Amino acid sequence: MKIAIPADGKNMESNVCVSFGRAPYFLIYDVETKKSIFINNSAAASTGGAGIKAAQIIVDSKANVLITPRLGENAADVIKSADIKIYKTIAGSVKDNIDAFTANKLSLLNEIHAGFHGREEN
Repeated sequence: MKIAIPADGKNMESNVCVSFGRAPYFLIYDVETKKSIFINNSAAASTGGAGIKAAQIIVDSKANVLITPRLGENAADVIKSADIKIYKTIAGSVKDNIDAFTANKLSLLNEIHAGFHGREEN
């Protein structure tokens, strides 16, 4: 099973990024092999549609689970259509969130927001 988490940095002690689509990196963690890979989020520099593009990166990474503090509607649609489960983060590092997930202490993310469409143009 692979877990994806938006991260502010490229190590396990990094904070979880509060913005999914604009996160600088995504951690892809394999629960079975305990291997972690940090990938650059090429969607972060997009002028629009960053959430959808970031969601596609998660789908392409073959993740089974996404752990994130929040998620926009369009990105959530992409993630859900790939049968990826979405969990809400807890306060702490990406490692703290992986540990919480493997201990079954995270809840599903039920509050999907409308997104921040066009916010750069305001």
